[in-house]
Amino acid sequence: MEFSRELHDFMRDHAKLTESEKPLLVSGTLIALKNKAFAKSYDAHRPEELQKEWMRVIKEEFQKAKIPHSKEYSMTQPYSSIAVHPNLGKSNKKFPKGVLFEIIKMLNEKVWPFISVYHDFDVVGQFYGEFLKYTGGDKKALGIVLTPRHITELFAFIGNVQADSKVLDICAGTGGFLVSAMHQMFKKAVTQKQKDKIKNEGLIGVENQPQMYALAASNMILRGDGKANLHQGSCFDEAITREIKKHKCTIGMLNPPYSQSDEDLHELVFVKHMLDCLIKGGVGIAIVPMSCAISPHAKREEILKYHTLDAVMSMPNDLFYPVGTVPCIMVFKSHIPHKKSNQKTWFGYWKDDGFVKTKHKGRIDLYDKWTTIRDHWVESYRNRDDIPGECVKQYIIHEDEWCAEAYMETDYSLIKKDNFEDNLKKYMIFKLINGLT
Repeated sequence: MEFSRELHDFMRDHAKLTESEKPLLVSGTLIALKNKAFAKSYDAHRPEELQKEWMRVIKEEFQKAKIPHSKEYSMTQPYSSIAVHPNLGKSNKKFPKGVLFEIIKMLNEKVWPFISVYHDFDVVGQFYGEFLKYTGGDKKALGIVLTPRHITELFAFIGNVQADSKVLDICAGTGGFLVSAMHQMFKKAVTQKQKDKIKNEGLIGVENQPQMYALAASNMILRGDGKANLHQGSCFDEAITREIKKHKCTIGMLNPPYSQSDEDLHELVFVKHMLDCLIKGGVGIAIVPMSCAISPHAKREEILKYHTLDAVMSMPNDLFYPVGTVPCIMVFKSHIPHKKSNQKTWFGYWKDDGFVKTKHKGRIDLYDKWTTIRDHWVESYRNRDDIPGECVKQYIIHEDEWCAEAYMETDYSLIKKDNFEDNLKKYMIFKLINGLT
């Protein structure tokens, strides 16, 4: 995270790249460094030659990964503007070998060793998330809220991902969910044949934005997966939907675009479409704004008409810090009508994930609490426990609130005098600010 900020500043000051080009330069360079010959010889090229060689090696790596010809253009086209960028191939007094050389050298020394150790880490997504912090444009306009790594990992546990699972993400972004799912699937795979099947058939993704699609695909290649079934286009496109359904996916994972004013692009529209694309009895998991759980919406009734709401978990308020969206996780069973399932929905109050906000590193697991908390959460969900102050089961319909706060018993033994005084002060400040008496 520290290096990503350092790299952002370097690219801003010396490369003069646009915000969308910065993560592409990172992912393209990491792909190029997969090529052992390039990793050993990039410093032998003159600055003006290095850009051409960088692009040539990327294309070569895509061919090695056996990207279908129909997708190869979608993969390589976003990188082409960087291959001819005027500021990357020039030498100067400060950087005699050129700016691109310096960036390749930094990534080779600081990031490539990290990738070889942490196979479940969405490296490209990490850079993209850091770069987004410096621009209000992409993030605000597109409703992009990247899923933290520990939450993509949590999804794989909630979905109980197995070696033979087929995992779908219809809003793949940089591929964070697919990377975490693949990591869990590989852990449970015994033979190389199983691992090959996971790479070739187990991961299905859709991404609408060409540049984001290139990032997701390159991310999967960095994980050794050149044949992930990634589709570039709208997940609502009929041809893509037909193609997705052919895979007979068993698990869906979703973080849809947030805060879209168009009702046709409401978060629950994406949730319904994901569930429709799964097999009967599949598990659909989505992280959405809490408003989806408590505000009336026509899609809520439609979803329950065809699918079962299995569980809802209220997540930490500052999970997406510095973005202010308060999220929850919804878990569904696909193609089993909620009324027909006749089951209580399990609600979890998962507000404390052990992460704390820090000045320079954002939200991090500073005290190493996450693994213990995650295991407790997953166990209580799988056992469908009733624990006062933590989780509760309740029959619900579409008109009800879908959150633990509405049904959970308060454990009054946890309330101290300080809690009471603190909340009373907050209430008085709220009344003063809003001119209430």
